[in-house]
Amino acid sequence: KVLANMDKFIKVNEPSFLVAMASMLGNLNIPDYNNQLEQLMISSDDPKVKSSILDALVALKHDDIEKIIKLGMEDDDRNVRTTALKYLSELDISKENLPGIVGPIFEKGTTKEQQQTVQALSEMPLDKTSDILEGLIVQMIEEKLSPTLTLDLIETVQSTKSEKLIAKLKPLESAGNTVAAFTETLYGGDAGKGRNYFRNNNTGQCIRCHNIDGSGGDVGPVLSNIGNVLTREQILEALIEPSARLSPGFGTVSLTLKDGQSVTGTLLEEREEELILQTSQAEPLEIAISRIAKRQNNPSSMPPMGTLMSKREIRDMVEFLANRKGD
Repeated sequence: KVLANMDKFIKVNEPSFLVAMASMLGNLNIPDYNNQLEQLMISSDDPKVKSSILDALVALKHDDIEKIIKLGMEDDDRNVRTTALKYLSELDISKENLPGIVGPIFEKGTTKEQQQTVQALSEMPLDKTSDILEGLIVQMIEEKLSPTLTLDLIETVQSTKSEKLIAKLKPLESAGNTVAAFTETLYGGDAGKGRNYFRNNNTGQCIRCHNIDGSGGDVGPVLSNIGNVLTREQILEALIEPSARLSPGFGTVSLTLKDGQSVTGTLLEEREEELILQTSQAEPLEIAISRIAKRQNNPSSMPPMGTLMSKREIRDMVEFLANRKGD
């Protein structure tokens, strides 16, 4: 039925239709129109059309796929280039020529292009990529590599199973469920994926307790402006160690004062010189920091999200929340 109508389909000059058509041909494994798809990709000005055709031609094992991938890598649109870089491992690139291809990407490419290139390196033979990966590790240790690539590089190196490369990561490793073990998630996330997780994921269930833009629960603080309130590091801490820092109005504090008194209440405000707690008394209690001998933040009802989310999901969530600035 598809083939009976393809001569009509291939002539439709509507970008959204061409995207769907390319996807259809790839999904149905119909290679009969590969040459026409190639010409459409070359002649099209629409990045989504180019990307979808590129995906389809790779899936359909087009005879001249190297030419198509290279065209995609040289495209003016960064999204097309990013799509093409997914298939870098499909090219028969020698070890000697590979640095000349990926080097400019790490120097001038967008974050997504660089991340996709690191991912592509994980799919290529180690004898071709080991020198490049080792150089990236050295840059990371010397803090010369963009932090947006940290998680991608760590995952790629671990996927190689190379004892030599993995050993070079040891100085950067920190085990456990503390912020130190998640520092690679501070930068490089996808805010769109973070938004989708926040609103729809049934494991994290963020939307049940937190409100953004008038939607969500009221058990935890409203997060619509959280990017102006907390730094990325503080957002990460709130995700990984939720009891370490209390949001005013949502956490209980137990204090032991220097005169032996004990006070427990909901933290309303934390200032440089005093804490303001809501206790059983009618009026809020103001307690000078200088009077406090011991402070204990009682456990938050929010679970440590590092036990529920992958590091990529954590990274996407940090990016999403860091950009919530009341817009």
